[in-house]
Amino acid sequence: MSFPDSIHPKVADFFRKTESELSDAYSEIDAVSVSVTERVLNSFRKNRVSAMHFYPSTGYGYDDAARDKLDLVYADALQTEKAIVSPQIASGTHALSLMLYGISKPGDRILIASGTPYDTIHDVFGIGNTILPHSLASLSIATTVLSLKDDRIDLEGLEEKLKTCDPSIIYLQRSRGYSWRNALSLDEIEETVKTIRKHLPNVIIALDNCYGEFTQKIEPSALGIDIMAGSLIKNPGGGLAPTGGYIAGKADLVRLVADRMTVPGIGREIGSYAGSYIPFYQGLFLAPHVVAQSKKTAVLIAAVFEKLGFETLPSKSALRNDIVQSVRFNTAEQMISFCKSVQSFSPVDSYVTPEPSDMPGYSDKVIMAAGTFIQGSSIEWSADGPIRPPYTCYIQGGLTYEHGKIAFSHAVDDLYRNGLITL
Repeated sequence: MSFPDSIHPKVADFFRKTESELSDAYSEIDAVSVSVTERVLNSFRKNRVSAMHFYPSTGYGYDDAARDKLDLVYADALQTEKAIVSPQIASGTHALSLMLYGISKPGDRILIASGTPYDTIHDVFGIGNTILPHSLASLSIATTVLSLKDDRIDLEGLEEKLKTCDPSIIYLQRSRGYSWRNALSLDEIEETVKTIRKHLPNVIIALDNCYGEFTQKIEPSALGIDIMAGSLIKNPGGGLAPTGGYIAGKADLVRLVADRMTVPGIGREIGSYAGSYIPFYQGLFLAPHVVAQSKKTAVLIAAVFEKLGFETLPSKSALRNDIVQSVRFNTAEQMISFCKSVQSFSPVDSYVTPEPSDMPGYSDKVIMAAGTFIQGSSIEWSADGPIRPPYTCYIQGGLTYEHGKIAFSHAVDDLYRNGLITL
């Protein structure tokens, strides 16, 4: 259990002892990785992927075999009937927006059952004081938010809402965003789906699956989720996909999204990509392993900071339903120091020093550290958070456990050498 020679011997000894206690947690992560890798491998085998499916296309993209095959492989890997996988989808929020615009129509009502969603999608729903043109609200699609209860979905409150709200779509967000709570577990999702189906058997249940793909042996679609969306520069792209997103679910719903994405009546029949498709296929193939590496790094982060007396979420022994690890620092100085170290031990832009700065949509300054090969890639090692008490840092990603261990041990070493922690 080696650690960098350049860190303080006391820090290295602390890490060795902590890492030696994590073998059971790591074994559980490996078991999930093997199971999911088998499912992904079988999706490649079933759909007879060959080298011809890596070739680019141009123009309209009629009969783009690579595009069509990638959709099929993703659909099986994500345990759904049908999928759209496209480099033209710019972000996770874009994928979620396509999903919502595709499955909704004027006069519909959306019930968000998992509390206030992540900031970047507020304008899509029309949540807040300003309703932008082309938002769902501007199209007479109303949104109701059901608050969480004790950081979990309020099932009793949900049952009452289902009787009075008459929603056309129920929306769930799996990950926590900038909230101090665990991601939705598969058990919680399953219980929520059962509650919904008891009252509204035909309502559409849509899921923001960002950060959650391949963290457990099955996907939420296997538990009754009708349609879900996510980003390829998070978990499912495996660190190789240069851009893109996906929408996956029941065939009739995905067809609606395809018509919204391109042209009604043409849908997924067009859409070219002039670059190689190899990173999308290879990224998906590697994704279960990369997600496991990220989860192991997160477990180490939780274990070390718990021993140092900091609050962590999830804890080192908790079941992990996304790749995000939250830590509450005692001071802004500790949090800023940590993020600067994250940046300095990244493979890209290590010479850059992040500083807290104003960002649209946030009332406090935010610090963001990410030296990533793919801009904004959340499956790569990064850390960020608003500079306000309690000083909560959201750490995610790590393409390899080795990099996570090296970078994290140096970050703790910097905190120790600067007198910001004691061992």
